[in-house]
Amino acid sequence: MKHLKKWLILELLAFIILIMASSFTTSYKDYTVEIALLKYNGGGDWYANPTAITNLARYCNDKMNTNINPDYPTVEIGSVELFNYPMLHMTGHGNVVFSGAEADNLRSYLIAGGFLHIDDNYGMDPFVRPELKKVFPELELLEVPFDHDIYNLHHRFKNGLPKIHKHDDKPAKGYGLFWEGRLVCFYSYESDLGDGWEDQSVHKDSEAKRLEAFRMGANIVKYAFTD
Repeated sequence: MKHLKKWLILELLAFIILIMASSFTTSYKDYTVEIALLKYNGGGDWYANPTAITNLARYCNDKMNTNINPDYPTVEIGSVELFNYPMLHMTGHGNVVFSGAEADNLRSYLIAGGFLHIDDNYGMDPFVRPELKKVFPELELLEVPFDHDIYNLHHRFKNGLPKIHKHDDKPAKGYGLFWEGRLVCFYSYESDLGDGWEDQSVHKDSEAKRLEAFRMGANIVKYAFTD
C-alpha cells in the first residue's frame, strides 16, 4: 500500500508538470508577431538595453491587446530574415557601419512595408545619419510633425517626442524617413525611449517617466503594425 501511494503521488506530480509544460508551450506558440533587434557592424553596442523590447512587448500586450513575443529575436542587417518581422528596433551609443549590400537589404525591407525604429542611446547620432544616406541617398531625415499618426494613434503627444533622459540637455526630437508619403524609419533623438523601457532597477527612472516612454513606444508599435 505504501508503494502504491508513492506511485500515485509521483504520477500526480508528473501529470501536473505535463499540464504546466503544455500550457507554457501553448502560450508561447500563441504569439503572432515579433519585434526584432537589429544587429549591425562597426563596433557600436547594438545589444544595449537588453530588457527594453521585452518590457515594451509586455506593456503593449497588456494595454493594447497585442500578441507580441517578449522573447525577441536578433536579426543581422544583411539577412533575408529581416523580411520576417514587421518592425525592427535599433539602438546603441557608438559607431554604425552598413556595407553596400546591407544598405540595399534594409532599403528593400523598408520599401516592401517594413518599419525601423532607431533609438539614439546617446552618441549614435553622428554615425547613424551617414549610414541612413546609404540606404536612401535621395531622402533627408525630416522632423516628424506633431500631428503625425505616430504621436496620436493610441496616446496623444501634442508636443512630439517625450524627453526621457538628459543626455546633452537638448530637446527630444523625432526624425523620420518618408518613402512615398509613408514613414518607414522613425529616429528618436535626445530622448532615449529604450532606457525608459528597461527594468526600473537599471536606470531608476520615475514611474511617470517610464510611463511616458512606454506610451510613446506603444504608439510606435501600433503605427508599425497597422500602417
